[in-house]
Amino acid sequence: MKIIVVGVGGVGGYFGARLVEAGLDVTFIARGKHLDSILKKGLVLKSIDGNYTVFPVKATDNINEIENPDLIILAVKSWQIIEVAKKIKPILTKNTMILPLQNGVDNVEKLITILDKKHILAGFCKIYSKVEDYGIIDHFAYRPELFFGELNNLKTERVKHLKKVFDKASFKTIIPNDIHAEVWKKFLFICTVSGLGALTRVTIGAMIENIETRNLLQKTAEEIFAISQAKSIKLPHDMVTTIMNFIDKQVYNSTASTQRDIMDGLPSELENFNGYIVKQGKLLGIETPVNSFIYHCLLPQERQARR
Repeated sequence: MKIIVVGVGGVGGYFGARLVEAGLDVTFIARGKHLDSILKKGLVLKSIDGNYTVFPVKATDNINEIENPDLIILAVKSWQIIEVAKKIKPILTKNTMILPLQNGVDNVEKLITILDKKHILAGFCKIYSKVEDYGIIDHFAYRPELFFGELNNLKTERVKHLKKVFDKASFKTIIPNDIHAEVWKKFLFICTVSGLGALTRVTIGAMIENIETRNLLQKTAEEIFAISQAKSIKLPHDMVTTIMNFIDKQVYNSTASTQRDIMDGLPSELENFNGYIVKQGKLLGIETPVNSFIYHCLLPQERQARR
C-alpha cells in the first residue's frame, strides 16, 4: 500500500513514523525548515512507547510528484483542509482512500465540497504529541488510538483491509459501529478543554483542580452536547458526565494543541471548535453562552495571528 501523509506535525509525524517502522511505504508532505531537517537528519520520533528515527525519509513539498496513492492521510489543521483537498484532487485514482485525522466535526463535509465522496473515510485519533523542533516529534502521553470507518458505517472490504495494514504498526486501530458518534465524542473532549485552556493559559489539571473553572468546562461540554443532539448524533444521554470523568483523569500537565497554538500566537482551530458551536447554536436556536464567551474572548488573538 502506497501511503501519503500530508502534514508532519504531532499527528502526521507520529502515525507516519510508526507506519514506516512497520515496513510500509510512506511519503511525507512537509515544507520549509521542517522538511529540510527531515531530509537531512531524518524524522525523529520521541515516544513514551519507544523512540524511532525514520532515515532516509521519503518526503517532499510537492504532492504532484507522487503517483497512484492508495491512501492519503490528512494530518493538517481543520482550517487547512479545503486548501489541501484542492491540492490532492489531481493525483487521486479511482481507488484512492482519504482519511482525515484533524480535530473538528465538519471535516468530511468540507472534503465533500471538493472531492468525490467515494474516496473519503471518516476518522480521528487520540494522542498527545507535538513538534518539539524541526524534524522532531514528541509523543509525551497516552497510548495513541486511530479510529476510522466508512461514511455509512458499513464494514467494507477496504476498511477491513486498511485495519490489517494499520495493525502492523504499534498503535491501536478501531473501526467503530458509528464513526460519526465517535468523532463527536472526541470533539466533545477536545473542544471543551481547548478554548478554556487557551483563555486561562494553564494545564488541564490546573483547570480541573479549581472548582469554578471545572464548572465552566462542564457548561462548555453541556452546550456542545446540546448541539450534537439537535444534529441527531447518537451519543449516550450521560455523555457529558463521561467526558468530565475522562478530563478528570488526564495527566495534570496536559494541554491541547489548539491551546498551544493560540498561546504561541499561531493560527488555530478556534473557528472549528468553539466558533463552530456558536454558529451552529445560532442556526439551531440553541443558546451557547459559555462557548460564545470563550470564542469572542479569543477571536481578537486569532485574527491577529492570521495577519
